[in-house]
Amino acid sequence: MMVSSVVLVSGGMDSAVTAAIAARKGAIAFVHVNYGQRTEGRELEAFNAIADYYGVEQRLVADISYLKDIGGSALTDRRMSVPKGDLARKGVPVTYVPFRNAHLLSIAVSWAEALSAREVYIGAVEEDGSGYPDCRAAFFKNFEKTVALGTAKRPNIRIKTPLIALHKSEIVKKGVRLNAPLHLTWSCYKSSSVACGGCDSCLLRLRGFKEAGTADPIRYRQGASAKWRKDA
Repeated sequence: MMVSSVVLVSGGMDSAVTAAIAARKGAIAFVHVNYGQRTEGRELEAFNAIADYYGVEQRLVADISYLKDIGGSALTDRRMSVPKGDLARKGVPVTYVPFRNAHLLSIAVSWAEALSAREVYIGAVEEDGSGYPDCRAAFFKNFEKTVALGTAKRPNIRIKTPLIALHKSEIVKKGVRLNAPLHLTWSCYKSSSVACGGCDSCLLRLRGFKEAGTADPIRYRQGASAKWRKDA
């Protein structure tokens, strides 16, 4: 089967909604990357569940755990603590993994070229980036130029970021409309069992569901972030 798109799927909500968008355009292949993150096993579980949901047979799980050795991020370095979430925080947070999206995109583009796929999808969101420099639209636009210079296939492979300018509540609504498997996704930075409800990623997700007027289908630690729960 010819694959039209390669989709980077972390296992989070944004990547699941991005997969739903890509799936409407043709056959897709899924890429997941283990990079030594705290919730690596749980994210991989979510990735496989989402892939099963869409019936995706072509899956690539890449290991770049050297990012854990490089360090510099609370997501990969256990000597650093994941801070309490603060959606008003300015600047680049300690959960930023140095140049991570460039590594992820390089893997996906390599596979897309081998598969003769025309597009690489990534569920990046500027709001969700919380100051991450590699979550900006300008980064992806310029990375696409690098892809054009460094690949042999023609026409050029395009980098697609369909959620980049959306707020989390808009992503939730889009996911519901597209019947994306939001119940299978995992967003928490800290926990692999019950979502902590207190890290930046959990807070963004909870606020998004609250503003969308939809109940979040995953479980959170009892009493966590009550102000963002739909039923609070």
